[in-house]
Amino acid sequence: MAEKKKYVVACGGTGGHTFPGLAVARELRARGHEVVVWASGRSIEGSVMKSWDGPVFSTGAKPLGLRNAFANLFSILRCRREMKRFAPNALLAMGSYSSLPPVLAAKAYRVPIVLHEANTVPGRAVEFLARSAKVVAISFEETAEHLRGRTTVLTGLPVRAEIAGQPRFDEVPADAFTVFITGGSQGAHRVNELMTQALALVRNELAKRPNGPKLYVIHQTGVADEAEVAKRYEAAGVTARVQAFEREMGRAFATADLVVCRAGASTCFELALVGKPAFFIPLPSAMRDHQHFNALAFVKRGAADEGVQDVLTPRSIANYILHKIDSPEALAKRAAAMRAAGIPQAAAKVAALVERVSR
Repeated sequence: MAEKKKYVVACGGTGGHTFPGLAVARELRARGHEVVVWASGRSIEGSVMKSWDGPVFSTGAKPLGLRNAFANLFSILRCRREMKRFAPNALLAMGSYSSLPPVLAAKAYRVPIVLHEANTVPGRAVEFLARSAKVVAISFEETAEHLRGRTTVLTGLPVRAEIAGQPRFDEVPADAFTVFITGGSQGAHRVNELMTQALALVRNELAKRPNGPKLYVIHQTGVADEAEVAKRYEAAGVTARVQAFEREMGRAFATADLVVCRAGASTCFELALVGKPAFFIPLPSAMRDHQHFNALAFVKRGAADEGVQDVLTPRSIANYILHKIDSPEALAKRAAAMRAAGIPQAAAKVAALVERVSR
């Protein structure tokens, strides 16, 4: 059995950074190590952190900017005290502003540092902190081009393994063409608007076909739009499962023939895990346009298509979906390419990297 060591996993700021960090923390603990998760302590992390039953240290880190300068200085001092007390063998930091104080504290005590970058284009935190790291674990091959001169290892992005292998929703007919729309747990208002209109058009077109396929919709809307989206589908005669927050994501993926979504890294690699073709509508305001580049990586691999939010119309989306309904073989190829684009055992690969650099 490997020697038991102590590790800190710094993750937080968003679910996209926290979920993968917790996956690696669980893997390291399963290998017999002592693991403490460091999170910023913001309320946005609360629901995600419930899935971790180990010790948590709250760093108090805040988004970068002059307004939070004193809070982040206090966070750095707080992290330094805890780093000295716990004396870990290595630190894994998952990116975002929440990584900055832990990495600076680790550097002060010469604790080996592993960074993980989820997206194709590195965030500001990883770009800045990479010079302090022994190695940067990357999710996309393309990321290495942005970190020239730094040691990178392709590990993929750890995602929730429990979403794979789930059964279909019982209420959805096996012969229905099912579209699953998700803008993430918070929803995406413009995507909701476009898709409710587009799917009403699809339903009308399919209704004209004798013995044509039925349409079924699964839509995760976010809290703000749930009632309005449900009302629009009902008025249009579209059979839909509408949830503010879809708690059975594995079943939603299993039931879907096509997923329409943003292109955050976690969403991309969850799709790869379950092998579902996607139509990405990247968030236009994403930092450094990283969602576009995430989507592009999967488009180049033949696993997905991408639309530009400001250019798309309900009619163009409807035509796209109708074409997919009429091209089941092409859709099946997309699904196979999506599964092939995944990188299995990502959590184990990141954990092995952390063990390798340990002091």
